[in-house]
Amino acid sequence: MADVFVSYARSDKQRVAPLVAAIEAKGWSVWWDPEIAPGQEFDDRIEAEIDAARAVLVVWTPTSVASRWVRGEAREAAERGILVPVRFEQARLPLDVRAIHTTDLDGCGEDPASAPVQEFLRALGTMIAHTQAAQPTRQGDASASSSVDKDAARWTICVLPFANMSGDPEQEYFSDGITEDIITDLSKVSALGVISRNSAFMYKGRHVDIPKVARELKVSHVLEGSVRKAGGRLRINAQLIDGSSNNHVWAERYDRDSNDIFALQDEISEAIVKALKLRLLPAEKQAIVRRGTDSPEAHNLYLMARQSYITGQEMEARSAEAIVRLCTRATEIDPRYAQAWALMAVGYHKLRVVNGGNSGDSLAAAERALALDPRLTEAHAIKAQVLLQDGKADTAATEVASALELDPESYEANRSAGRLSYQLHRYGDAIRHYEKAVRLMDVDINSAMMLIACYTAVGDDANAHRVAQLALQRTEPALAQDPYNSSVAAYSAYALATLGEAERAKARMERTLLIDPDNFNMRYNFVCALSVHLKEKEAALNMLGPLFENMSESFLEYVKGDPDLDLLRGDPRYQAMIEAIELRLATQTG
Repeated sequence: MADVFVSYARSDKQRVAPLVAAIEAKGWSVWWDPEIAPGQEFDDRIEAEIDAARAVLVVWTPTSVASRWVRGEAREAAERGILVPVRFEQARLPLDVRAIHTTDLDGCGEDPASAPVQEFLRALGTMIAHTQAAQPTRQGDASASSSVDKDAARWTICVLPFANMSGDPEQEYFSDGITEDIITDLSKVSALGVISRNSAFMYKGRHVDIPKVARELKVSHVLEGSVRKAGGRLRINAQLIDGSSNNHVWAERYDRDSNDIFALQDEISEAIVKALKLRLLPAEKQAIVRRGTDSPEAHNLYLMARQSYITGQEMEARSAEAIVRLCTRATEIDPRYAQAWALMAVGYHKLRVVNGGNSGDSLAAAERALALDPRLTEAHAIKAQVLLQDGKADTAATEVASALELDPESYEANRSAGRLSYQLHRYGDAIRHYEKAVRLMDVDINSAMMLIACYTAVGDDANAHRVAQLALQRTEPALAQDPYNSSVAAYSAYALATLGEAERAKARMERTLLIDPDNFNMRYNFVCALSVHLKEKEAALNMLGPLFENMSESFLEYVKGDPDLDLLRGDPRYQAMIEAIELRLATQTG
């Protein structure tokens, strides 16, 4: 029986063959080209192979989507939780598997070194490791690749969000920050598999059944804990639990001065490694204790700024202003704090997005971060966004490539890659990166909005509607908590417009414009919604006109290429607006 079952349409065999070769090069066995003829024996063999497989790769093409055999095999794999889908030609996926992330391979399916191929190979490796860890040893496994055995033998862990026991909701940033730091530290241990922040934070604020969490995430262990911060004192309770037996493997309570936070986090990480009887390599130990700053005060300010970044949105000035203030203070305390400089660049960039205008201090802050730490993924990612906003796509592409090379699973890197690809009209690449960003950050609404634009541009209304529903799932709770959040309300209006709910969308636009009338980017997004989704040309032109008064040259170039405005391009009013701003910009530069 094979490690990987490949489901595909027979006519696609030539494009599937390179994928099979890449899988086999990893040392995994593949079942994909049976010699037996169709019939009962064939059906029995198919069923047996799928039952035994540790992962099922489904290759979606327009042909395979129409195959009831491929669709049935995909459903079976999805029900078992072992489906890894890829796609060619932007094939329209069956409804029942659209919620599962699919890697687009257009233009790179025959290159095993390409990023998309490497992405699905990593997904297969993770799936095989998880499935193998949960299955009894099979005869014949001794011949499998040692790398697979090594991956399968690793312990896997989910660090649940530590509960804030301080009695002050404003301390939530601190408990979340400690959780994220522990996830980051444990991720540096090569012998330990660590579930991503996004997957772990799905359980935030919920009473959880540990064995159920372990089954859902396919992990061997779960770490949970609580944080109480009062004055200058800090109490952390932590316990490591075996996911299958629900027994405690290790537990400890720490009472310390809050200035000892770094040493305390190191102790927790090392205690977990010791409890699991893992070997911590010297380089890994150094990586864990190496932090961006030695100042607890600067780190605390950074955690506050990062919480504002995570919970804020792209078009929200309040969040951006808080990020800039907090990171400015953090860098005053420790001028060599690269992460704080990078986050400061994000804050300045968000303000620019809201107000229009030029890059200002965002580029300088990003370059300062990279001067301090050239391998800081988020600094490359934000520098790329700043350069792209300045119309420098070539240099932005270099920064995106650096960010993805440093950390292909980075939320910030994938967002920047998605934005670059969208502006270059490479919608397949943009979709791939934005889908990953949406998965990596469960509060990200901006990437969902960009996904709607991408799917609309390629004529995939079904996926555009799917993502619009996801966006509403994320915006409605946020609006219930803060009805005056203009950024979230704007995203909600765009999603409603996508779904054809014109009256609700326009009502939300009108209300949001009263709350935040000067938000440049929000108004532009309303123009897009009116144009591409509601088909209201006059309303879109009326809202677009005032935006040209403060529009930069780089943003004008973006407007000219934005497919959301295709409805307007032939209109004399639109053409007159373009001519007027081009004349103004030429006069300013002349």
